[in-house]
Amino acid sequence: MSHGHGPPPEQKIRERGEGVIDGRDTTPAVGRRGEPGGWRRAVEGARVRGFKPRFEDGRWSFLYRADSTRYAAAPSVDGEVAAAARRMRGDPHVPVPVKGPVIRPNVWTWEVPLYFWFGGIATGAAFAALGCQAAGDERSARVARMVAIGAVGPGGPLLILDLGRPERFLHMFRILKTRSPMSMGAWCLMAFSNTGAAAVAADLLRWRRCAKGLTVATAALGTYLGSYTGVLLASTAVPVWNRSRRFLPPIFICTASASGAAVTRLALAATGTPSEHPTRSGLAALESVAMTGELVLSAINEHRLGIAGRALEEGRPGRLLAAARALTATGLVLRAVGRRGGATVDHLPSVMFLAAALAYRFGWVGAGRTSALDHEAVATLARRP
Repeated sequence: MSHGHGPPPEQKIRERGEGVIDGRDTTPAVGRRGEPGGWRRAVEGARVRGFKPRFEDGRWSFLYRADSTRYAAAPSVDGEVAAAARRMRGDPHVPVPVKGPVIRPNVWTWEVPLYFWFGGIATGAAFAALGCQAAGDERSARVARMVAIGAVGPGGPLLILDLGRPERFLHMFRILKTRSPMSMGAWCLMAFSNTGAAAVAADLLRWRRCAKGLTVATAALGTYLGSYTGVLLASTAVPVWNRSRRFLPPIFICTASASGAAVTRLALAATGTPSEHPTRSGLAALESVAMTGELVLSAINEHRLGIAGRALEEGRPGRLLAAARALTATGLVLRAVGRRGGATVDHLPSVMFLAAALAYRFGWVGAGRTSALDHEAVATLARRP
């Protein structure tokens, strides 16, 4: 180290004779320039003052000497430190006022839940195409494949609108993060779109074997496309989403299956498939089973949410989810009536299930913002082991 011009400070101290104060040698033990500092015991083998081996309890300290302080004469304090710590933490059974905001709510607008809805329809239509293909109904399978590619088409534009800048959507394909639901979802959307479009192209070229293989691949990708949106919500710190992480993916799959089957069924009716056709009956049964599963899963999930479930009952999200439940229940009743109500009653449940799926998406996304602003629910989730 350079000390500028002149000798180093320790040499100046030695020259001034300032190394001795009240008979004590205070010369800095820094050695000489370019050499290590020297140190030795005053008496060879002497112990260091104040040090005691195995001093974990600190009882060797001078603070505990009866002739020096009052610590040694004080009564035992065993347990008092732990009790004081508990008092500072507060009683876990008594709610503590929480000052927020603790977390920031999402800033998603209408594009995101609408993208979830279209993705669900595409997923359900891919499942319907695979089912029709397995049943040997190639015409219905072709219609379902076109429904799937038509529904997935708006996905990219909606995501670009949500991101605000188109290049951000392209940046999502620069890397693949297997632990990121958003990254995996973007790649799955692209793969689903490509395989679905290729299946439709194979239909047009009458490459039936190729179309069948692509249909299987599209349906396999649809299992992720239809559920990753629930995983994406559940991977956040928003209480109502986080606490629903085991139920959101299957709930979204149920509504996706029902909505995709509903659109495919309506498309078959519009293209001349008779009402007594077994495929239309099978798709109607799929709608009912999927929406019944959604009602059951949602009821179980809401029962276990506790304080986080308030977001599903309050404000606009609560009204949307209540409307979705009402539409689903009404559609199931009308579906049970069957053909006795005529063509209108035959198609109305499919329309109701579609509307219910849309209301569910908007309700769940909106509930996330309400839950993020529920500071008590956020604090309760953070304290949960």
